[in-house]
Amino acid sequence: MTRFFDGLLHFRRGAWEMLASVLIAAGVFMLMQPFALVLYSWSFLVTLLGTVTFIIVSHFPE
Repeated sequence: MTRFFDGLLHFRRGAWEMLASVLIAAGVFMLMQPFALVLYSWSFLVTLLGTVTFIIVSHFPE
């Protein structure tokens, strides 16, 4: 866990890619769930944020 936070602080690709992937997966889950309209309303923004983060992070060093 310390290595994960160290990667975030030093802008390393692995930790940020995992965080972006989690955001994308959360956005897709929020889009597909039938229970809460609030989650559905925020799903596009969360998915978009995860996608843009992944594109930016792909330029970080290993």
